[in-house]
Amino acid sequence: QVQLVESGGGLVQAGGSLRLSCAASGIIFRVNRMGWYRQAPGKQRELVATISSGATNYVDSVKGRFTISRDNAQNTVSLQMDSLKPEDTAVYYCNLREESRYSTLRNYWGQGTQVTVSS
Repeated sequence: QVQLVESGGGLVQAGGSLRLSCAASGIIFRVNRMGWYRQAPGKQRELVATISSGATNYVDSVKGRFTISRDNAQNTVSLQMDSLKPEDTAVYYCNLREESRYSTLRNYWGQGTQVTVSS
């Protein structure tokens, strides 16, 4: 069973920075992609950033402010968040998409970590 453990959330003032980290454990056949999603109160969960084979993807609202990185050997993924805005306030979830030997995909999720940005 794959487990994802997140750390690094908290309370920060607007303009500040936070770094989220996520460590994956368990038996993983092949990591297809890792990333971060977030869900604000009353809103749907949205993709924030993903990284796959070194290629990165960001939602427009965080481009230029957030940076995703991955340590392949350790199966960890991090999200450096700079110039934070109150609208970045949300629960952030780590995601790992595994590709099986049969090329099927399965998603795993962390428990979520709260990020609160005060104005």
